[in-house]
Amino acid sequence: MSETKKLQRSSDNKKIFGVCAGFAEYFDVDVTIIRIIFLVLLLCAGGGLLAYLICALVMPEKK
Repeated sequence: MSETKKLQRSSDNKKIFGVCAGFAEYFDVDVTIIRIIFLVLLLCAGGGLLAYLICALVMPEKK
């Protein structure tokens, strides 16, 4: 039986809230790539910070 993926904040590999590490685990990519994407969104449009904060509030933490 296959295990379903759940989007959750990481409790192991986190810098601030674990949002980027949670996305990296869910999409099976390197966490550095996700962090760079959020940084580019922050610098270009300013939406990266808002998106990060919303995800930090909405995403449950992995136990």
